[in-house]
Amino acid sequence: MSKLSVLKRLFLVTALVCPTLSYSQNTSSLNPNSYLLPSPRPDRIILNLSENPLKAIHVNWRTDTTRVISHLEVAQATAGPEFRDKTTQLKAVTETLVSQQDEEPTIHANYHQVKLTGLKAGTSYVYRVGGGEFWSEWFQFTIPEDDKEVNFLYFGDVQNEVVAMFSRVFREAVINLPKMDFTVYAGDLVNHESADFEWGGWFGAGQWIHASIPSMMTPGNHEFSKNPATLTPHWNAQFNLPTNGPKGLEETTYEVNFPELKIISLDGEQIDESPEYRKAQMDWLRAVLTDNPRKWTVITFHYPVYATHPNRYHDKMIDYIRPILQEFKVDLAIQGHDHAYARGRAFDEKGKLDYGKGTVYVVSVGGPKMYEVKTDEWMERKAYGTQTYQWIKVKDNILSFKTYTALGELYDSFEIHKNPQGENTLVNNIPSSPERLQKK
Repeated sequence: MSKLSVLKRLFLVTALVCPTLSYSQNTSSLNPNSYLLPSPRPDRIILNLSENPLKAIHVNWRTDTTRVISHLEVAQATAGPEFRDKTTQLKAVTETLVSQQDEEPTIHANYHQVKLTGLKAGTSYVYRVGGGEFWSEWFQFTIPEDDKEVNFLYFGDVQNEVVAMFSRVFREAVINLPKMDFTVYAGDLVNHESADFEWGGWFGAGQWIHASIPSMMTPGNHEFSKNPATLTPHWNAQFNLPTNGPKGLEETTYEVNFPELKIISLDGEQIDESPEYRKAQMDWLRAVLTDNPRKWTVITFHYPVYATHPNRYHDKMIDYIRPILQEFKVDLAIQGHDHAYARGRAFDEKGKLDYGKGTVYVVSVGGPKMYEVKTDEWMERKAYGTQTYQWIKVKDNILSFKTYTALGELYDSFEIHKNPQGENTLVNNIPSSPERLQKK
């Protein structure tokens, strides 16, 4: 064998063993966010609550624009793989979203949605999405039992460095707590409303959890562009939320009804910015609460009624929303925006606040961005610089609320006991650990 042949074979073996030696690759030119770009394989798969979560659930996912048609396959879950012999295939409704913000590239993506109906309470299902050679893995979810018990997670703003800093909080909650029926986000899921890579980080933090435990979310101010306030097109494209609220506020103002729990989302940014949409939400909320046979009512919106930041005062929420919550005896308001933790009550009676009755208001933060927290009489527990997750359980005549730090340590706890006349008594179970406050 000639020396040239030996050298050729030696080069081939070297290239196979160590490919980087066979060609030049400028790694500095690689985009670290390239993995967030859409592809034929489905990603950003999420379950959303329907308005009747014991009978239906909504699914959403993304692909690149080569996948004009996409499907969902679903079956009742089994102990083994035999469910694959009894699947139903459903064609998704597809829309194209073209987005670009700041320094990000223009991104073309298709979003697909399916509403699964006719489901049975207490039953587990499996599903996958895609088509052809590009299918997701099989995910599994369970429709809650019709036993009037509901367990759910609540997160305040996650907003910044979501995949880097919020992931541990979400995953700690899933590891530390019993299985949840759903998750609530109180707005500001990202920092820049149409930054697709930021949305990719939000989905990355949830990963398979979003595809297995349904979510509901209310928009924050960071989901809007300004002048006038305009909801990011990402919201309706990538979520599949109820549309039973006022016209023009589809998937931002809506209600979800369990047998003994009504949970409502209000569009806080439009309450703050638009007199038209503010009135529409007030009228709708009054109508929904007037005809409300459910024992418990929880409401979520982004701007808190009572601010935790020393320089903030949310006048629209106090002037327009608080009177309705008081009139209809809403049990709990879960909020965001102020990047701190606080919990308490303050019932307005002719300009004087009674801190011993009324709706319980909670502000929390799930991400790393923190603001100063003031001392105020309405607060029974507060915290600065603390990422938390909240477990809310509703069963029979008791609503239980527990707040945990990112370490899984119990930080706050209370119960609301409701008597046959619908009157509430609050029972504090605050841990003995000191409050986490900023150093002076």
